[in-house]
Amino acid sequence: MKQHWHKKPLLVRGAIPAFALAKSYHDELSSPIAAQALFNLASDELVESRLIQANPWRFETGPFKQKSIPKLEQRDWTLLLQGMEAHLPAAATVLSWFRFIPDARLDDLMISIAGIGGGVGPHFDSYDVFLIQMSGRRQWRISGQKDLSLNPELPLKILQNFSVEHEWILEPGDMLYLPPHIAHHGIALDPGCQTWSVGFRSPSFKELLQEGLWRLAESLEDIPGLDEKFSDPGQRASNQPEQLPHELIKQLEQRLKGLKLDKLSQFLPGITAYLSEPKQQAFFNGPDKPLSPKQFTQKLSIQALLPHPQTRILAQNQVVFCNGEMVTKGQSREIQKAWYLLASQKTLICRGLKGASNSSLYEAYLSGWLVFNN
Repeated sequence: MKQHWHKKPLLVRGAIPAFALAKSYHDELSSPIAAQALFNLASDELVESRLIQANPWRFETGPFKQKSIPKLEQRDWTLLLQGMEAHLPAAATVLSWFRFIPDARLDDLMISIAGIGGGVGPHFDSYDVFLIQMSGRRQWRISGQKDLSLNPELPLKILQNFSVEHEWILEPGDMLYLPPHIAHHGIALDPGCQTWSVGFRSPSFKELLQEGLWRLAESLEDIPGLDEKFSDPGQRASNQPEQLPHELIKQLEQRLKGLKLDKLSQFLPGITAYLSEPKQQAFFNGPDKPLSPKQFTQKLSIQALLPHPQTRILAQNQVVFCNGEMVTKGQSREIQKAWYLLASQKTLICRGLKGASNSSLYEAYLSGWLVFNN
């Protein structure tokens, strides 16, 4: 983090030691997800998928029928599947390895599977990315070039001029980190080449402040004093009726000063709530046979409660937000502590937790935001 994050690329050979360990025993490890499983996911309406083919460049979005996906032995194609941590436990596990970076920055894990020659062309990303080789080999060419102009004649965001500065071949278990705006081009060298990409969120300040202000405006509903009507018994006759009244400006200034809207602390809850919102395509199902409040409390003492793979939980100091909601508000100290443990450890077992049956924990379980580990 000190030397490379947001600064310069880093190649890590053997980032997943199990691959090299298996090879030392004359065995071969491959991706924990078979190609057919990925093809099946590409036909699912709830999965964001894209198919890219070169020579000439073509771009399609899923869901795909199985027969429309190229065979592994065909050349020059790439299938991209976004948000795999929500569908594959192995992908969720890999994503969890990167919690040395704040959860608010983590976005999702994308899996790319390709035939020989497959890739998306030379391009750049506006966010940090870790590229993990999981199956087959991929050649990576990168450049720190300043010219990031795109070819206007292509359906993809492909660089018009790409000048290679470094080149590596990554084998299963290797990883390449790239900071934003580093030009790169990955080319599959083997059939069924799988690269797992861990991407990060990089919202603009405009986006963060807009969301923070919007949520702050909503919170004004909870301040009774603001329901008072403006009055101006001291208003004098005016010879400039078109001007906004000075008395109105003065009283607004006093109210704003009392609300401390010049303090960042007033905006942070809304910004944290926004960053804890799940992806737009996230879908939650409550349990088929929900536990009663008493059963929920009992099970919580012997079995781990986990966030659903698509649930986001963030904390701002001791206040916890889950899927855009402040879940610690109005809760007992024990429930607040339980939520904080969930946010920090992503798992919760609480023996003798009081009030769990009538809490935001139970409500989140009923909504499918939290699930018991099977």
